[in-house]
Amino acid sequence: MTVTINTGTPELLCEVRDRVATVTLNRPEKKNSLSDELTPALREILLVLETRQDVGALLLTGAGDAFCSGGDVSGMASPADSSAPKKTVDEKVAELIRKQESLTLRLYEWSKPTVAALPGAAAGAGLSIALACDLRVAASSAFVVTAFRNIGLSGDYGSSWFLNRLLGQAKAKELMYLSERVGAKECARLGLINEVFAQESFRDQAYAYAHRLANGPTVALSRMKRNINRGALQGLRESLAMEAEHVVMSFETEDAKEAVRAFTEKRQPHFLAR
Repeated sequence: MTVTINTGTPELLCEVRDRVATVTLNRPEKKNSLSDELTPALREILLVLETRQDVGALLLTGAGDAFCSGGDVSGMASPADSSAPKKTVDEKVAELIRKQESLTLRLYEWSKPTVAALPGAAAGAGLSIALACDLRVAASSAFVVTAFRNIGLSGDYGSSWFLNRLLGQAKAKELMYLSERVGAKECARLGLINEVFAQESFRDQAYAYAHRLANGPTVALSRMKRNINRGALQGLRESLAMEAEHVVMSFETEDAKEAVRAFTEKRQPHFLAR
């Protein structure tokens, strides 16, 4: 059964099917660029889906032939509203920090597995959002581009943080400085993309990929995610302590007991997400 969830705007679509929540950026005529309707709705739907018991994983994708082209550059060129109070630089910085933390950070720390599915381009802040997901899959014709240099900006929404950790400083600087397109196969070689699927079967294969995660041992996967995310920022001693706590707690779950039974009975486990 498929459950459609109202996001409050046609620019963002959401449905839940067999524990996979598929969220689709739906501005195909604008390459799914971020807007004042789409982005707040995306922030809110992440909160809604995280608390749903029928959701085991998130599949974030874009309508048409793009994932997300980042900020709407055409909107950036529009004159500012002269009647609105003028914000100071500090106020603008504080506002952007709040926006970034309620999207990129929220997505990165989302308690369940997340997959970005790229049917086409992921550019600028759109690439940052894709990098905030745990895993990324792409259609064979997809590509990524940092894009910020092309409009004279230094980058936001976590691009420098994610690229640095995924690729190392030299390659991250190359992608940021030169802003060249990187195709799906090269992204896979570099480790930015986990799987590349044929264009004609991309959406079905991306869903199947997320489905495997959504129907796994949800509690254990959530703890794995915390182990890895926090492990990147702390020492070995702290990580060993955290792993010990999480694995002992995992032993007590119904999923762990079911997995042991399935192993002894030589069958596939049926996880219950508890």
